[in-house]
Amino acid sequence: MEDTEKEIPNTSGELLGSVRMARFVARGSLRLDAVVPAGMNAEALRVLADGVPPVPYGTPLDQAFPQGSFVARLLGLPRVAGALRSLVGPGPTVDHHAVHIREPRGGEAQPLHADAIIDVRPDAFDVQLMYYPQEVTLEMGGTLSVPGSHLRRVNESDTGRYQNLAGQDRLVCPAGTVVFLHHGLWHGGRRNDSDIVRYMFKVRFNPTVRQRLLWDATDLDDPRVRTELDAHFPWYEQAAGRLERYNRVLLWRELTGDSAFDLDHWVTRVTNRPRKAAA
Repeated sequence: MEDTEKEIPNTSGELLGSVRMARFVARGSLRLDAVVPAGMNAEALRVLADGVPPVPYGTPLDQAFPQGSFVARLLGLPRVAGALRSLVGPGPTVDHHAVHIREPRGGEAQPLHADAIIDVRPDAFDVQLMYYPQEVTLEMGGTLSVPGSHLRRVNESDTGRYQNLAGQDRLVCPAGTVVFLHHGLWHGGRRNDSDIVRYMFKVRFNPTVRQRLLWDATDLDDPRVRTELDAHFPWYEQAAGRLERYNRVLLWRELTGDSAFDLDHWVTRVTNRPRKAAA
């Protein structure tokens, strides 16, 4: 989850640009450091300690949280709202939400897993927002994730047997950080070895529109788009990493509507289905 705004600044207002979208497609996450003001972070510690009332599955976002409530204000922050709209579009529904609390020097590391991975849609995705109201230090544990794992389909906690993977990321972040995850990203909460109660709030969103060109695509031809989509991560096997790039191309084609986009001719080759009859 080390993608931050400092690395690729937005140049298109509050919506994401194509380079950041390409990075999300490759990495499976988008991180906004310290995007929530300090006053809201202090308020969050009280709100999350009391709990956030549940909402029914599939509740439209504009009906899920009362106007003026902490969660409604959190999701209404311009950069948070802009990122959410870029990823799932206008009018998403709330799948579910949860407050995760780790007591000081308590709990065990959560097995590495992917959420609800019976969801194998290749042409659409949900996003999970994870909000950290406190500074998260390495000692506090935070969330571990495996960049680029979201398109490698596994069944829930099939990956739970793995303790560490090359290139994994253990979240260390300033207070007020918000991270968006593709629903398939492998991740897990770490044990809290500090003397501080650790809070995290998450919401899963379902799109209600086709996820095509929802961001500011004025930089779609930026060469960095291809560079991001061609990224390699250390946990990939030497040859099987091609599978991740292949799946990224399929998703990028769907997100942009460009059926000719490719990296190294892989998808063009495999999807070749000539219909012309031989003479």
